[in-house]
Amino acid sequence: MNKFLKIIIAVAACLAIGYTSGMVTRSSITTWYPTLIKPSFNPPNWIFAPVWSTLYAMMGVAAGLVWNEIKSNEEVVKKALIFFLIQLGLNALWSYLFFGLHNPMLAGLEIIVLWLMIYETYVQFSKINKIAGYLFIPYLAWVSFAAVLNGSIWWLNR
Repeated sequence: MNKFLKIIIAVAACLAIGYTSGMVTRSSITTWYPTLIKPSFNPPNWIFAPVWSTLYAMMGVAAGLVWNEIKSNEEVVKKALIFFLIQLGLNALWSYLFFGLHNPMLAGLEIIVLWLMIYETYVQFSKINKIAGYLFIPYLAWVSFAAVLNGSIWWLNR
């Protein structure tokens, strides 16, 4: 399988996870979420879909670039991809905890673990392909912001 096919498969998989997470989010955006007290730095709702779509695409490109190196260093690539899959699962879980269960506290605790797994994925990807590592920096920054936002929402609504 060539590099571009691996990238396309990885991007499609990430976007599918994002779409599935969005399904959990959609109903709460118009019902529960508007009832919450939010901090002054809370972005408008319309910004989340394009930001997350871009981040999922970047994650997929990064994973595809790393996957493409599997023949040169199978053990290291598999380890990196395991971290990638774990963080992707945690990413989906956060949406369920926050929007599905309406539990900002639990989501706030989970996002800390998610951030750590994203960072470890960044570290592992950077060892294999520098561009793949760089593609994770905006994701790490956005989840850092999301963690502060999540914590603020929990604090304001406790």
